[in-house]
Amino acid sequence: MENTALKPSAAGTGVHPDKYIINYHGRKRIQAIPHLREYFEDIPTLPNPLKYSQYFHPLEGFFVTENDMVMENIVVDTQTISRETQVLYHRAGPRSNVCFSPDEVRAAIVTCGRLSPGVNTVIRELVIGLWFQCGVRDIRGIRSGYRGFYSSDAVALNPKLVDNWHKTGGTMLETSRGGFDLQKIVDGIEANGFNQVYIIGGDGTMKGAVKVFDEVKRRRLRVSIVGIPNSVDNDVGVIDRSFGFDTAVETAQSAINAAHVEAESAPNGVGLVRLMGRNTGHIALNSTLGSRDVDCCLIPENPFYLDGEGGLFEFLEHRLAENGHFVVVVAEGAGQELIPRKPEDKDKKDEYGNPVFLDVGPWLRDELKNWWKKHHPNEQFTLKYIDPTYMVRAVPANGADNIYCTVLAHSAIHGVMAGYTGFAAGMINGVYAYIPLERVAATQNIVDVNEQKWAWMMSVTNQPDFLCHAKSRKED
Repeated sequence: MENTALKPSAAGTGVHPDKYIINYHGRKRIQAIPHLREYFEDIPTLPNPLKYSQYFHPLEGFFVTENDMVMENIVVDTQTISRETQVLYHRAGPRSNVCFSPDEVRAAIVTCGRLSPGVNTVIRELVIGLWFQCGVRDIRGIRSGYRGFYSSDAVALNPKLVDNWHKTGGTMLETSRGGFDLQKIVDGIEANGFNQVYIIGGDGTMKGAVKVFDEVKRRRLRVSIVGIPNSVDNDVGVIDRSFGFDTAVETAQSAINAAHVEAESAPNGVGLVRLMGRNTGHIALNSTLGSRDVDCCLIPENPFYLDGEGGLFEFLEHRLAENGHFVVVVAEGAGQELIPRKPEDKDKKDEYGNPVFLDVGPWLRDELKNWWKKHHPNEQFTLKYIDPTYMVRAVPANGADNIYCTVLAHSAIHGVMAGYTGFAAGMINGVYAYIPLERVAATQNIVDVNEQKWAWMMSVTNQPDFLCHAKSRKED
């Protein structure tokens, strides 16, 4: 079999997305990311400023090359590896040469969508990295999300201004949902002369970033677009986890602990905690595993039911008789198919085109109370409902997330300075990599209820397998 070495594209910037590299290990498909040289012939090649930095002393192997790749799947079957196609991503990090002179850079940083811990850390480290590692002095913050490109003046950012931002939750640049007017956004980028745009946000924001990149490319603007994906729900695909997720799980423990104390302190006490997670139940699952005080975890990926054999009511009754208390954690997207909707609300969409979710917390609280009153009218029952949504997402990042945010920000800078565009920076199997924006926007990270982690959670809570019971009910 032919052993073909890694061949750069005609632009000298990587490998075509559909190019297979054949060697004795099987087929390799490299997820190529766009480069400014694919659209402009006069992009300069300049030495990386890190070579002259007083803080860095680059030795052999310090700079990342175009042959350094990160594998998407590091678990392989030796019996089938020769037939499998391995997906590879360009490794993140500083290149020996860059395509931007520090004095020509005009950078814009924008935060969009919902809050998550660590956003301010990313902003801070983008400013610090551009300023001290690259010598950039013209750095602007865009206020109020995408709409800020055309509705307000950008704010000048410098290290002194952002010095303590990582100690504060939320985003000092403000954020908003909606306001995505593509033509106005790119008009604003062009009018302000921005040539590096750093976009921080979740899956909806990354989909918007793809459109911005495509429009910038269509207009032939010499602008690098990079996404730094974040979602407190941890639902962004490809990457190991979204920044802020660890902090969110840690913060959720306080709510679960409070629910447990309340439940234990009352006869037939129930603590109900509603956590974030519209389409995925990662926070609920990981918080349950971290707590060990939870009796039942309900997530969107594992539909549940209330009445009948194997249902939530039966399990609640059994656990109260056994332990005298019960703690249930529910993700916000769980049980949506059970909540009654008005006819006019069935097809209702939000401004991003997503289905409008009903509030599962109060609904489940009322259902549990009504069921107990009906079946145990003469017995005491106490239910405490806790919704820590804004506590979870509005706190500052913890130490681990602060480190993660720092490396993500610096990785994004290194990629942009090297001339890449239309990509996102993220961690894959513990290694920082560059991922095409389109791939990040098109994939989602959901809880796989067939994997060991979900089984481990069920062994901790001893909750019923709702899917299995539901299937048996249908067969009967």
